[in-house]
Amino acid sequence: MPLQPHSRRTSGGTTAAAAMEASRYGSPRAGRQVRGAASFRWSPPRTDSRGATSWTEADAGASRRPRLLAMALLSARLLIQRGRPKSDRLGKIRSLDLSGLNLLSEDLDPKLLSRLKQLQELDLSDNQLETLPADLGLPHLQVLHCDNNQLNNVTTLCQFRQLEELSLEGNPFLTVSDSLKVTFLLPELRKFNGKDASTTRSKAENLNRELTTRVAAHWKKFVATLSPEEQAEAQADFVKSAVKNVRYGPLSLSEFTQWRVRMISEELVASGGTHTHETDTTEGPHKATATQEPRARHVALRRPSDTPLSLSPEKRVCASPLGPVEGSPVGSDSGQLEPLHFLQCHSKNNSPSDLKTQLWACAFEPAWDEGQAGATSQTVATCGGEAVCVIDCQTGLVLHKYKVPGEEFFSVAWTALTVVTQAGHKKRWNVLAAAGLRGLVRLLHVQAGFCCGLIRGHRKAIATLCFSPTHETHLFTASYDKRIILWDIGTPNQDYEFQASHLLTLDTTSTPLRLCPVAPCPDAYLLAGCEGGCCCWDVRLDQPQKRRVCEVKFVFSKDSEASGQRVDGLAFVNEDVVASKGSGPGTICLWSWSQTWQGRGSQPTVAVVVLARLQWSPTILAYFSLSTCPDKGLVLCGDEEGNVWIYDVRPLLAQCSPPQAAVQAPTQILKWPQPQALGQMVTKTMVNTVVANPAFTYLTALTDSNIVAIWRRCEP
Repeated sequence: MPLQPHSRRTSGGTTAAAAMEASRYGSPRAGRQVRGAASFRWSPPRTDSRGATSWTEADAGASRRPRLLAMALLSARLLIQRGRPKSDRLGKIRSLDLSGLNLLSEDLDPKLLSRLKQLQELDLSDNQLETLPADLGLPHLQVLHCDNNQLNNVTTLCQFRQLEELSLEGNPFLTVSDSLKVTFLLPELRKFNGKDASTTRSKAENLNRELTTRVAAHWKKFVATLSPEEQAEAQADFVKSAVKNVRYGPLSLSEFTQWRVRMISEELVASGGTHTHETDTTEGPHKATATQEPRARHVALRRPSDTPLSLSPEKRVCASPLGPVEGSPVGSDSGQLEPLHFLQCHSKNNSPSDLKTQLWACAFEPAWDEGQAGATSQTVATCGGEAVCVIDCQTGLVLHKYKVPGEEFFSVAWTALTVVTQAGHKKRWNVLAAAGLRGLVRLLHVQAGFCCGLIRGHRKAIATLCFSPTHETHLFTASYDKRIILWDIGTPNQDYEFQASHLLTLDTTSTPLRLCPVAPCPDAYLLAGCEGGCCCWDVRLDQPQKRRVCEVKFVFSKDSEASGQRVDGLAFVNEDVVASKGSGPGTICLWSWSQTWQGRGSQPTVAVVVLARLQWSPTILAYFSLSTCPDKGLVLCGDEEGNVWIYDVRPLLAQCSPPQAAVQAPTQILKWPQPQALGQMVTKTMVNTVVANPAFTYLTALTDSNIVAIWRRCEP
C-alpha cells in the first residue's frame, strides 16, 4: 500500500493546504481546512453501537438548564399540578414532571409517590439526587429521566422491572460499570441514554459468561481440598475469595465485574456448588445483531498458517499473527511481545475506508490503586484527527470516544485528582487533557463521559502538553505561538467545572515539540525539545518573574550547524539519564542530566555529557516521538517502516567504564505485521509514537494510516 503524504514530514516546506492552516492556526501539521473556534456547548455523552461512551462538541450556547435555588417540597397538590393527564386524583396520573426542583434524595417520599399507581413516565432531571429510595412503589413505570443529578448508585433501579426507557446523562459519578449494571437490573430496557440498549446488554452478557466460567473454576479449586463439613463452613469465605481473586476485563469495569462475581458466587453457594445462571437477562430482542457497525474497526490479520487465534465475539473480525521480530526478548524475564489488536477507531465519519487520518499521541491512564504493589493500567488514551479514544488493551474495546468536528488532536495527558462531592464524599477522578489544532485544552472526565473544562491561552495550535509529576493540578502546554504556559487547573467546583489559572509563561525561540519536567527536580526545571534544539527553563514558582526566557540551551555536538538541529524526542530513562532524538540522523542520544548541569557554570549554551548513542532508523523524516519505561529501563521509538525499536539500556548504564564510543544496536525490533484492511495488506506505515504501560505488559503504537496497534507481553 502506498504511503499517504505526511503533512508534517516535508523537506521543502508545507503543502498549500497546510500553509493555509498554518496561517490560520499556526500549525504545519494540518492538511485540510477547518472551521474557526468560537463558543462551545457540550452535548451529553451517548453510547455507541459497541457500548462505548461517545460525546461530541457542539457549536454554541449553554448545555444545562438553570436550576432553581429554592427547594420545592413534594406534596399531593404539586404532583397534581405537574401530572398528566389533568386529574384531581393521584391514581389517575400517567406522566409526571418533577425536573428542576432542586430535590434531594430524602425529598422523594415513598408514601406519597406510591399513590401514583398508574404512573408510566417520570422526569426527575436537573435535581440534586444522590440515590433513589428503594421502595417508591411505581409498578407500571416504563420511562424514567434522571439526567443532571448526583447519582452514584443504580442498584435501586431494580424495583422498576417494567422500565423500557432510562436516561442518566450528566451524572458525574456514574461510570461505564453502572451502564452495564443497568442492563442486568432492568430486563425490559430497550433505550438507555437515547440509544438502543441491546449492545450494552450484549457486552454485559459476554462479560458475565466469562465471569461465570471463572467463578465456577475458582469454586472447584477452592473446595478441592475441603471435606463436605468444611465446605459448608467455608461458603462465606468462598464469596470473599472469589471477589478478591476472579478478574476479567478492563480495570475501568472492575466495579461491575466484582459486583457480578459476588452475585454469581452467592448464587453458586446457595445451590451447593451445582448451578449458576449465566445471566439474569433475556435474550432475543436484546441480543446484538451482526449488522451493527462497530465503533472501532478491527483490521483483519492472519498468521502465516492462516489460523486465527482464539478471540472473543467482540474481536471476531481480527486474527493476530506472531509478527516477525529481530533481536532477543527484552529482559530475561520479560517474555515475547505478540500483536493483539489493530484498530481503526479514529476514522473520519466512522468510515472503514479511512486509512489517512494521522494519529499522534497516546498515554496510559494512571492505575486506580497506585498504592498497591504492582498496580498498573491497561487503559490507554489515543488522539488523532477529530477524535480522542480511550481503549482497553486487554479486550480491544473502545470504552469512550470524544469528537470535535473540525479539530485535529495532537496531544493527550492524564492526571489523577481527588474531588469532594456536595455531600462531603471524596471521589477520585482520572482527568484527561487533550489539545491540538485549535489551541484549546479540553479537560475530559471520561469515566462519567463529559467535558468539564476548556482552557484558552494560545493564539496558535498546541503541539504538546504534560502534567507535573508532583503537582496533580499543574499542566504545561506548548504551542506553535512559541510559548509554553504553566496552568493550575485546580479542582472542579460544585458544578464539576474547572477554572484554570495562569501561573507562568515561558518564551521559546522556535516551536516546542516535546515537554519533559526534569526528573530529579520537576518543580524547578523543565526541558523542551524544540525545532531549534533542546532548551531548559527555571519554573520555580517562588521566583518573581511570571514570564521567562530559556535559561540554558543544550547542544549535542561542537559543530555549530548541528547545535541548532531539532529535538523531536525527549524523555527521562531514570532520575538522571535523558533520552533524546533528532540531534543527529539515525541515532538516539543518552546523556546525563547531573553531569551536564554540574558543568554548566554560567554558560547559556552547554554541551551535554553523552553516555551512549543508540542505533535508530537512518530516515531523514522527523516527528517520530520516543518514550521510556523507567521501571524497566526501556527506550521505545517507531520509524517510517512501521517498526518498533526497543532498547533495554540497563546493562549499558550499569557499566562503570567510560561512555561507549560505538553506536549501540537495539535490543529488539518489532516488525510491522502487515494487517489487512479493505481487502489489501497494509504493508508499510509510519509509527508516530510508541508508549508502554509502566509494567510493560502492553505496548501501544500509533500510525500515519489510522491504525492503533497494541502488543501484549506474554509471560515466559
